[in-house]
Amino acid sequence: MKPQRIAIIGAGPAGLMAADILSAAGMSVDVYESKPSVGRKFLMAGKGGLNITHSEPMADFLRRYDQSDWLHPMISGFDANAIRAWMESLGVSSFIGTSGRVFPTEMKAAPLLRRWLSGLKKRGVRVHCRHYWQGFNEDSSLRFATLEGEKNVAADATILALGGGSWASLGSDGTWVDILTSKEVKINPLLPSNCGFKSVWSPFMHSHLGTPLKNISGWVENGAVKLDASSSEAVLTTYGIEGGLVYALSRSLREEIIAHGSATLYLDLLPYINETALALQLIPSGKQSIDNTWRKAGLESVKAALIREAVPKNSWNDPSTVAAYVKRYPLKLSAMQPIDEAISTAGGVIREALTEDLMLRALPNVFCAGEMLDWDAPTGGYLLTASFASGVFAANGVLKTLAKEENLPNQ
Repeated sequence: MKPQRIAIIGAGPAGLMAADILSAAGMSVDVYESKPSVGRKFLMAGKGGLNITHSEPMADFLRRYDQSDWLHPMISGFDANAIRAWMESLGVSSFIGTSGRVFPTEMKAAPLLRRWLSGLKKRGVRVHCRHYWQGFNEDSSLRFATLEGEKNVAADATILALGGGSWASLGSDGTWVDILTSKEVKINPLLPSNCGFKSVWSPFMHSHLGTPLKNISGWVENGAVKLDASSSEAVLTTYGIEGGLVYALSRSLREEIIAHGSATLYLDLLPYINETALALQLIPSGKQSIDNTWRKAGLESVKAALIREAVPKNSWNDPSTVAAYVKRYPLKLSAMQPIDEAISTAGGVIREALTEDLMLRALPNVFCAGEMLDWDAPTGGYLLTASFASGVFAANGVLKTLAKEENLPNQ
């Protein structure tokens, strides 16, 4: 195939991975980024330790996604092992943590991004920052707002990797939705995911806000049916609750709020002991205070405060009542945090708007990848894996499409 010019809009994980595949295939690749530098959300994700993927079996891995059948061929084509091998090719080693999550040995995103960009530059990939995409001209060329004025770019194929709608300051502002909607591309509304949820605390709880809730589990119910469950940590905040446990349940909680106006998050504050055994430990002994009785049973600090928040004072001495609340603590949630404060977003370009190769049916030779596609997943390496994998998949779709066009007989 003769070299052809490919435009990639968005320099996050999906866009850069597409550039990697296409430049390796000999394509002429230009990457356009609205911000002054690339990979800003990627760098933010690695600020506390870059959890780049997860080592669990593929069947379990895929169950983390709401569109697992759609993502299956993408992730199978660039799975956790492939991501680790790609990192190794850049001279970045990785390790599997005790939870099965995969991290670069240095734990940071910056060294990986530097090596990645260096490799792309050596293959001739050109990165254009401060290029804000404005849409299409009548001839299908791309319009960008730049510091020097509007710039028009013609390309043989385009990959849109513009992210979702969270963390607008880092580049994912969701403005692409109106552009594609005007071209009759069907898009499900962008909604916050992996986010905190709002709840109301009494003044009594204020001194405990910001304290981690450790060694707990949580779940969401619909009637008597558990919709989803998680074991992790959470943090009580001035607006409600956030943390890994809540992020893992955000899809179910969000759907309950949309359907009913609120959701109830159930917490097991002491998951390592059953309710009957706990009630026995909560029976006061001699002159021992309630505080000491609860503390010895595992109800310390914020956990004890939660019980005092929910259980009437005249029931604090009732072991059965307290044990029941400990094992099934109902926390009413009224709303999600704003989309710009979410880690990721659900919604996006729907599957039916795209071909099997991720090309927009309404816009020939325009492909989509990354978080702007309509899928959702929890944190834990799943977001990055799907972004990488869809970038690879879209790039291969470009190569396949251009190869077909090149082999068409002259009209």
